[in-house]
Amino acid sequence: MARAKKGEAVSPPGRTATARKKLRRFTDAAKQRGDLEAWRRGRAVLGYIAGRRVIELATELDVTRGSINRWLQWYEAEGVEGLVTGKAPGPAPKLTDFQRDLLGALIEIGPQAAGYSSGVWTGPMIADLIEARFGVRYHNHHVPRLLNGLGFSVQRPRKRLARADVEAQADWLRNKFPAIKKKQPHAAAL
Repeated sequence: MARAKKGEAVSPPGRTATARKKLRRFTDAAKQRGDLEAWRRGRAVLGYIAGRRVIELATELDVTRGSINRWLQWYEAEGVEGLVTGKAPGPAPKLTDFQRDLLGALIEIGPQAAGYSSGVWTGPMIADLIEARFGVRYHNHHVPRLLNGLGFSVQRPRKRLARADVEAQADWLRNKFPAIKKKQPHAAAL
């Protein structure tokens, strides 16, 4: 790989017609999918290769000079692939694949088979099960995310009054509620 001249951020291989063509395809694809950030990165590198100054590009693309310099470094190191950003991988999973499969099987057979008195799983119960079986602590707020990853969905009960009189509710909605609405002043009158 040829080195860039002193004061230049992109070496000759990054300035070839083929490299510029790849950059144009990258920016066109980013524009089509509506990815403004990728489009900006591609336009900045193309502009720099065309001989424009970093400060001009920063003003035109509404970014800092440092951002453009960083994009040029990425392009120099990895080519067009260096301009593609991805989601950070995050920390390593606390449970192995085997443990996750075992947890899924334990959840499917039910809480009573796992030693709980309730017939329905709750988030804290699953967190307790994970800690007891695998020695790993999960916060109750992260258990639904783990369950989702295992293919389960969190079910939340709908709140309904156990002794509600359905007929009385229908009568209230039909007769009393409209009368209450008529008595309230309209917003325009205020």
